[in-house]
Amino acid sequence: MPLGQNYDRQDCALARALEVVGERWTLLVLRDCFFGVRRFADLRAHLDIPRAVLSDRLTTLVDAGLLARRNYAPGRDEYVLTDTGLDLWPAVYSLARFGDRHLVGPGGGRRRFRHADCRAGGADLAAGAVCPACGTLPAPSSLETYLLAPAADADRPARDDAVSVALRRPHRLLAPLP
Repeated sequence: MPLGQNYDRQDCALARALEVVGERWTLLVLRDCFFGVRRFADLRAHLDIPRAVLSDRLTTLVDAGLLARRNYAPGRDEYVLTDTGLDLWPAVYSLARFGDRHLVGPGGGRRRFRHADCRAGGADLAAGAVCPACGTLPAPSSLETYLLAPAADADRPARDDAVSVALRRPHRLLAPLP
């Protein structure tokens, strides 16, 4: 029997949120949108996600109001986070930090996020996506992300698609990738 897609019997805000973002691939699509990946082909190439699955996830996120579809050329759309989608940043950051600390392995995670617009000098974000220098929860648009080291080892060689290469360079969140 297939798994259901909703939690009708759960009277809980977390259950309602999971109905939108809890399917496989959805949080990775959102992560890439925070990183500035906006176009279907780029999302598909970077995530190695089947076309039909990506289309379904994007439709769900647009219908839920987390992403907006914008036309950038005749017959071509891109996907940008809405204010509602931007509200997910602390949760996405916290899940990534959890993975860095407990699941990545020796040395922890390699991607960092820095409060680039900090009046107190800026620093890498701490737990809860808070800037330790100024104590604020910075908006994603005021953050820069960078890699400490390339993600490659014997089991997982570094990806060489254009999106992965672009994401290795320091860049602002939400800024479209070149």
